[in-house]
Amino acid sequence: MALITVSTKKDFEEKVINSKKTVLVDFWASWCPPCRAMAPILEKVATKLDDSVDIIKVDIEENTENHQLAIEYGVQSIPNMPIFVNGKEQNRLVGLVPERELINILNSSSAK
Repeated sequence: MALITVSTKKDFEEKVINSKKTVLVDFWASWCPPCRAMAPILEKVATKLDDSVDIIKVDIEENTENHQLAIEYGVQSIPNMPIFVNGKEQNRLVGLVPERELINILNSSSAK
């Protein structure tokens, strides 16, 4: 599994919407304590799952494109982690999610 940072809408579309994989998108910000707590969990999960799943990090305050992506995808609180399968949102996690629960959700969501 890859842990990828995107900074443009074009990158987001390429890595998420056009992907044939299961993709978890982590909308986050550096000032957010739950986001900072979620980061090492996502890093650990990224090492435990296979290449059929990607984790995409989107810092909603890095630039206006990322902020617009957050608005476009209905992000009202962070961390906010929609899960896309074959480019379509299938699930959404909000807040701090334990590692085991996250792995189970991603495994059950994996694109077939």
